[in-house]
This record gives sequence, C-alpha cells and structure tokens, in this order.
Amino acid sequence: MKKLTRPFWLAAGLLALGTGIVGIVLPLLPTVPFLLLAAFCFARSHPVWEQRLLDHPTYGPPLRQWRERRAIPRRAKLAALTAMAASVALSAALVGLPWVLAPLLICSASGWWIWTRAE
Repeated sequence: MKKLTRPFWLAAGLLALGTGIVGIVLPLLPTVPFLLLAAFCFARSHPVWEQRLLDHPTYGPPLRQWRERRAIPRRAKLAALTAMAASVALSAALVGLPWVLAPLLICSASGWWIWTRAE
C-alpha cells in the first residue's frame, strides 16, 4: 500500500509546484499556497525536493514561517486582501446583485482568516 501512495504524493506535489510556478507570472494566482501544498506532498514522497523548496532563497522563508508559526507576512496579507477586493469589485461590475454575494461572502471569510494569522 505504501508503494502506491508515494507516486500519488509525488504527482500531487509536481502538480502543485507547476501551479505555483504559473502563479509567479499570473498576478491573481497565488504562489506560496501552492508551494506549501507541494512541500506537504514532497514530504511524503520526495524529501529532497521538499528541502529544496524550504531552502529556496525567495520562497523558502515564507514556507518556513508558515510551517513553524503559521505566520503570513503583512505584505502577503495586503496583497491577498487587495486581490480579493479587486475580484469582488470586478464581480460586482460584471454580474451585479445577487451573484456578487457569494464571492463577497467567501472573500470576506477568507480575508478575515488571512488577516488574523500571525505575522
């Protein structure tokens, strides 16, 4: 059974890593959450790759901060909240009421959760 799960975790880690890399160039797609997921998956399949993510000069510090203290840097919080506010505003402009209520509620709850994490 264990031999079957390792390829699954490796494939999931590679998919998350690929999505995180795409998030580097697409402004509204987050990078670090996908890299966190990739590190989680690589910890179960390929620990050397997990360590490479944690040692990365740019993305390693936020990954380690999250792992050690469940902390999100203030700059990342502001970026996430700004992106969510922009997406709600765009939804309001494009589809209006009542369709904007779902994104508004989801982004409000997510934003509150992000803002209340340690820095």
